[in-house]
This record gives sequence, C-alpha cells and structure tokens, in this order.
Amino acid sequence: MSFAISFSDVQSAAERLRDVATVTPIHTSRTLNAMTGREVFIKCENFQRTGSFKFRGAYNAINRLSAEQVRKGIVAFSSGNHGQAVALSAKLHHAPAVIVCPSDAVPTKVAAMREYGAEVIMYDRLKEDRIAIGNRLAAERGMTVVPPYDHPHVMAGQGTLVLEWLQAVPDLDAIVIPVGGGGLIAGCAIAAKGIHPHLRVFGVETEGADDTKLSIMKGERVKVPPPTTIADGIRTQTPGDLTFPVVQAFVEDILVVSDAETLDALKFLTTRMKLVAEPTGAITLAALLTGRMPTNCKRIGLLLCGGNA
Repeated sequence: MSFAISFSDVQSAAERLRDVATVTPIHTSRTLNAMTGREVFIKCENFQRTGSFKFRGAYNAINRLSAEQVRKGIVAFSSGNHGQAVALSAKLHHAPAVIVCPSDAVPTKVAAMREYGAEVIMYDRLKEDRIAIGNRLAAERGMTVVPPYDHPHVMAGQGTLVLEWLQAVPDLDAIVIPVGGGGLIAGCAIAAKGIHPHLRVFGVETEGADDTKLSIMKGERVKVPPPTTIADGIRTQTPGDLTFPVVQAFVEDILVVSDAETLDALKFLTTRMKLVAEPTGAITLAALLTGRMPTNCKRIGLLLCGGNA
C-alpha cells in the first residue's frame, strides 16, 4: 500500500529539526517496573519546546513552506498544543500566525499561544466547525493552513521522536502512543516499522473519545459526538483521512481507558516520578497500569506526549 509518508520522510524531518527541537529524555522508575513486572521507558515530550511533541510536526511543516507562504503567514486550528507549536514555529520563521481555538480550551495553553505572538480566534466547538473557520480565514488573508494532524509534513515531524527513542533504547518490545487525530501515532508507527519491522505499536484513547478504536472495529472512519474527556488533547471526533490507513496497517490495537484511570496515572507520574504531565500525556501509563497491555510485552516504551497541564 501507498501511504501519505514514508520512513525517508521522517528521516528528512529529523534533519530539519536537528538543533531546533529538543532531544527529550527517557525516564524510568524501579517502582513502576516492580508494579507492572515490565521494564518501562517513558519518552518525555513534556520537555519538548512548547511543552509537547506538537512542535516537531508544526516546525517541519512550516519549514517546508515557500518564502512567500511564510511571509503571508499561517492559520492553524487547535485546542492548545498544536496552536502553541504553530505559534512558536511561525515566530521562529518570522511569520504571522492565527490560531482558531475552542472557547473551552485550557487557559494556560491559550495564553501561551498569545505569548508566542499569535492572534487567537475563539469558537464554540459544539456549534461551529473549526476547519471551515480556518479555511475561511486562510482564503481571506492569503495564509496557509497547517492542520494539527492530517498533513504529511506534520505526521513526519511527529515520527522523529521515535528515531531518538529507539536510538537510546533499541530493543523495545512495544511502544504505546496516545491517539487523537492520528498524526502522532501514524508518524511514530512509520518510524518504528522503518527501524524494527516487528516492533509492536499500540494506541490509547479515552472513553467517549474512542473514534479511532470504533473506526478500526468498523473498518472505516466513524465520527463520534464532541468528546468531554479530561484528556483535552485527544478530543477529535474522527481519525484523519491520511492518518487512518497508517493506523489500520501498522497499529496492533487501540486501548481505551477511563478518565478516572487517567487521573490515577497522572497522580503516579506527579508523586512518584516527579513528572509534570497533562491528562493526555498520562493515558499510555493508564493503559499499562490497568493491565490492558499484552503480558508478553516485557520492555515497553510509553510516550508522555505533553506537560501543559
């Protein structure tokens, strides 16, 4: 099958991000290993610029634009982390940025977008279509849309974190990735399979935001009502058109956890590992702590995708 990106696209993105993105650390915990009977290696993208993995994809996408596109500026739609990433990446390229953001977004994320210099336009996610608003603004102002996940350069940029991860810990049995629109897990899956074809890839969603799980079960993309999960970074309603075929091909399973289980995992990260995570960043640990991972996965990589709590 032909997919939106290849392993070489991830490698190319890594070159563009060299000396720009942070090579984020991998943390371990003897307590966690003892509790789970596994060796667990947490990739901490909460230490990435803007506090999440989103900087990788946003920077890679903007860096590939023409000088004229950069001059006219960028439009993005985001609940927070992608907006922050686009705002900073645009600033680094001396480009104006407009972020279309839901009115119930985390206030600290909205404040950060503005601090990076972006114009923020709020909308009601229950009544309005963010994609339509973003496309209208782009047409009116001659700007370029950089979407949060359904874009080849965004997907490839997100996958670069796996290159770092597997260079540091090359003999993992599986990696576990949060799933929103699918840009992150698609890029990570392409990178993982490009290095180790037999490495197992699992995704995690929360109850009510399990559009990818439902889509996998049905064999086609489905749309769910606007999710109310505490994991605000994965409140997408349907998988991406470009990302979903990659997930179908390379992701073994999508695991689903509750908000309560997510909060328990968040508490462990804070109190036992001293790691600041947002709820979406804790869902991979929630899946492990609740026994949803196959027992024959002994060396597991968990992605802590962001720390903008």
